[in-house]
Amino acid sequence: MNLLLTAALFAATALSVVAQPAPQAPRTGKAGAPIDLSGYWVAIVTEDWRYRMVTPPKGDYASVPINPEAKKVADAWDPAKDETAGEQCRSYGAPAIMRVPGRLHILWEDDNTLRIDTDAGTQTRLFHFDSKAAPAAPQWQGFSAAKWDIPGGARGPNRGGSLKVVTTHIRPGYLRKNGVPYSADALLTEYYSRTAEPNGDSWLIVTTIVEDPKYLTQPFITSTHFRLQPDAAGWNPQPCTSR
Repeated sequence: MNLLLTAALFAATALSVVAQPAPQAPRTGKAGAPIDLSGYWVAIVTEDWRYRMVTPPKGDYASVPINPEAKKVADAWDPAKDETAGEQCRSYGAPAIMRVPGRLHILWEDDNTLRIDTDAGTQTRLFHFDSKAAPAAPQWQGFSAAKWDIPGGARGPNRGGSLKVVTTHIRPGYLRKNGVPYSADALLTEYYSRTAEPNGDSWLIVTTIVEDPKYLTQPFITSTHFRLQPDAAGWNPQPCTSR
């Protein structure tokens, strides 16, 4: 009787194992995307014209919540000195690059890496959806960890959502071209959302939050807008400039 019971239990266990589905591999960033950010986008400058379209004069740091130490740095800004030091890209780092007028090309470098190329300053940003380790040395575009921010319970192909990106390991630079600084301690958080307009236009809205305990008295928040282009027309990569 015991032998029969043992055999029955063994058979039931075997059937249970066979019936269980194979474990599913984690969804990649590309496969889990609720919105498509790929394509060519052009910046539409409708605000902060004097800070974005031209280089503001030294000492013009209105609306940026900087502390006295940051003001000293900004007041000492010298573009010629930056050029001599090979630091022309100080205003093209991750905390500032999305505010620089120009075009973006967004594409998937691989299933877990979203890539953004900018023609302004010829910069490249990589948004990592996996657990890749950050580099030891800080870089202009830092190290960006990305994840999809999807409304709770949303399902289906039109569930909406946005992309959240947190960037660290950033090389010190400028929030504005006229020397308003951010430090190596800066933490950058961004949200990327896409809209579909009744006239057929599609817009990319980038909300940027810069926190810096060394130079800022509170988070510096901006919203930047880009319009989707049908092709690469107008794409014109240019090197960084200090002026």
